[in-house]
Amino acid sequence: NAFGGRSVDPMVPFLTTNRSFQILRRNNTGLGPAGGAIIADALLQSAKLSKQEGKPSNLRVVICGRNRLEDGSASAWAEAFRAHGGLTEIRMPQNGIRMDGIAALVRGISECRSLELLDLQDNTFGDLGSQTMSEVLQRWPALHTLNLSDCVLAAEGEISPVVNTLVAGSNPKLHTLQLQNNNFEAETFSLLAEAAASQLAALKRLELQWNEIEEEDEGIAALSRILKSRGGKLIVDDDEEEEEEEEAKEEEAGEETPQPATKTVA
Repeated sequence: NAFGGRSVDPMVPFLTTNRSFQILRRNNTGLGPAGGAIIADALLQSAKLSKQEGKPSNLRVVICGRNRLEDGSASAWAEAFRAHGGLTEIRMPQNGIRMDGIAALVRGISECRSLELLDLQDNTFGDLGSQTMSEVLQRWPALHTLNLSDCVLAAEGEISPVVNTLVAGSNPKLHTLQLQNNNFEAETFSLLAEAAASQLAALKRLELQWNEIEEEDEGIAALSRILKSRGGKLIVDDDEEEEEEEEAKEEEAGEETPQPATKTVA
């Protein structure tokens, strides 16, 4: 719902004083930078109250995508995440956050040492954001899912420092890696293929759509073979993802179809 900023102030007492809830979802509600900063500050105050009482934060999941948070609220969110160090899942896609904001945000998130899932899709990293992310990746040893699609992780013809850190083995439990539309080319695919057999041994799903992929690219072919051999999948085409979604829907529909009753005759 398009709650916008008017819904923010009435939420502050709850977000500050109720420290039992574990999951906060504010997805696509039109917060804007000012509204986002108010929500983040309320979460920060909540963490401070818990600390005063000698209790750990119970907050584990924060989902706040498509809210136009932009750079104006990034520092506030960074402080909130830093204070809630037990977070295991953070999703903040499509918020118009740019380089300086991303750098501040990931520094704050770096204090969440138990992080398992991070989704920052469709925000702009650039050189500063990519370098900062590469410096903090190893602080999340439990990370299993990372979505950095559409994040401008590299300029054309360059290798992102994020990729260099990942292939060095920063996150050994990583099984899902989404890197669509990041100006990646053959050299990056070759590095990922080499790491998939060693430092990225847990990787089972890799999404690379809308990068500079040439036909018969050796790195892409090697990645496909390696992931397939361990029951995983390399996605390089949107059609593959759509087919996968359709198959999942069909399976779900089949599970929901009631089965006819059976009778046992003695």
